[in-house]
Amino acid sequence: MSSNNVILLLGSNINFPEKNIDFAIELINNNLGAIIAKSSKIMTDPIEFVSKNIFCNIAVLISTQFSPIKVLNIVKKIEYGMGRTEDSFVKGCYQDRVIDIDIVCFGNIKFCSHKLTIPHDKHLTQREFSRELLDELNLIIKNKQ
Repeated sequence: MSSNNVILLLGSNINFPEKNIDFAIELINNNLGAIIAKSSKIMTDPIEFVSKNIFCNIAVLISTQFSPIKVLNIVKKIEYGMGRTEDSFVKGCYQDRVIDIDIVCFGNIKFCSHKLTIPHDKHLTQREFSRELLDELNLIIKNKQ
């Protein structure tokens, strides 16, 4: 079975955000695939909604044998298992969250369905903090080669 390199972006802004990120990375490594590289964590203000809680964010590269939909299903299980009760996609707006895990890129695959679009355009083109994390991750990957 072939494997794909997948870039995920994680964010948390309640209930000990840095610890939430660390725990989510452990769950990703155990349930999705090996962590190949990760950016540093950065603290950012909420975007597209108002909150007094600051986000901790990180980008990670994993290697997985799962399909995009299977990865999405596992990511959602991790989010709900960590206590996320409502999904922004379902609710239609952003709010504070224990953990948010977005699939940014999935190898060279372009994928579009009702629940998932790859690549994740907002993270690649519209969000400054995302581009900062992704640039750092790409530099780390390049230096490993």
